[in-house]
Amino acid sequence: MDDTKNKIMVVEDEESIRRFINLNLSAVGYEVGEAESGEKALTMLRSFRPDVTVLDLMLPGISGFEVCRQIRKMMPETFVIMLTAKGQDTDIILGLELGADDYLIKPFNPFELIARIKAMLRRRTQFKAGKKVLRCGHLCLDVMANKFFKKGVETELTPTEFALLKMFMENQGKALKRNEILNAVWGENYFGDTKTLDVHIRRLREKLENNPSEPDYIKTVWGSGYRLQAEPDRST
Repeated sequence: MDDTKNKIMVVEDEESIRRFINLNLSAVGYEVGEAESGEKALTMLRSFRPDVTVLDLMLPGISGFEVCRQIRKMMPETFVIMLTAKGQDTDIILGLELGADDYLIKPFNPFELIARIKAMLRRRTQFKAGKKVLRCGHLCLDVMANKFFKKGVETELTPTEFALLKMFMENQGKALKRNEILNAVWGENYFGDTKTLDVHIRRLREKLENNPSEPDYIKTVWGSGYRLQAEPDRST
């Protein structure tokens, strides 16, 4: 088996859906691992080491929410795309708050899933471009080492949080529109909801700010988007 292939783990209890996803991902060259339950997914996580996990939230036994939580603890560098039922907005928000990078609502077009995966993997290679270390106040982003430090203390970021912070730190003081951020981080022509971005910003503030409700670093630009304060309060 070709070890250079990107690995995708598909966690879905419905065999027909799982095999359908596998067929489409394999057709474009990904190495696909299947898990029909949360228990199996957590067992194979370390041995398979997926680049991306496609995760159904409604699983028997260990729920998709708990699987997402454990993935973030065990392999924080892995991307997670949730699969959810139509109209389950509270599930989507909870999954994003637990660290999922993106979501798709069933039924979905397999080409949309492939596009999301490609955008995520492309983001990883783009990290090597530009400056190797970015700084803003007490924040330091070591791009090549894939590490983030606040006041010299390393803090774990999800891949999407890392990409967001990198974009902000490369554009300090500039107001970035929501669509501009979505296209840069989630890929061109992203069809998801802006709540995906807003939840990730909230999670990022919890890791950057002393008081997330009154942020010193990531400011909201009302009616537009967000801005990283170039000269934040030095007491932060």
